Amino acid sequence: MFRKLIFTSFTLFVLMVVTTVVCFAFTLLTKEKAFKKVFGSRARIETETVELSGDTLMNIKKKLGGSLVYYQQGSSKKAEGQVTIEFHFGIKNGKKTGVAIIDVEPGKWGPVEFITAMDLKGKVKKVKVMSYQEQRGRPISRSSFVNQYRGKSSSSRLQVGKDIVGISGATVSSRAATFAVKKAIVIYEEVYLKK
Repeated sequence: MFRKLIFTSFTLFVLMVVTTVVCFAFTLLTKEKAFKKVFGSRARIETETVELSGDTLMNIKKKLGGSLVYYQQGSSKKAEGQVTIEFHFGIKNGKKTGVAIIDVEPGKWGPVEFITAMDLKGKVKKVKVMSYQEQRGRPISRSSFVNQYRGKSSSSRLQVGKDIVGISGATVSSRAATFAVKKAIVIYEEVYLKK
């Protein structure tokens, strides 16, 4: 009888933990919907895949503080730095109109997926949160937060507390978003603009 009670209690506890984690996992935009949000519904998407290596990879890491992922105190460790990058170009009337990079950074409770869209000179046009597992960091998906990145470029400071106003109580998420934007700018600049 006692074993049955312990087993039932343990099962309920595990179920509660799993349900809590799942309840906080949100997908806001699929890849297709994200492309429509950043390029418009009439744009065609062309994807170019680039493997980062050698001096290019070294320069990118240097500009990002030594890593392709922004691990910070209090963040989850559920994201990995990718050296294979997909550049998604919006095409209208046969011409490239912009580029977008999808990136995943560790938030406080799990990975946060971002799409950063830029013009062909590397200036940010739009940033959207595609998915997250954050509990307190949810406001990073609001327009009032992500619109701060519009117009930022490699010459921008891109630092929470300096040129980016963080979300109170969601510092980890705010910094993850800022790093994702900076990373997209740096990678695009190193791969396409330094040729």
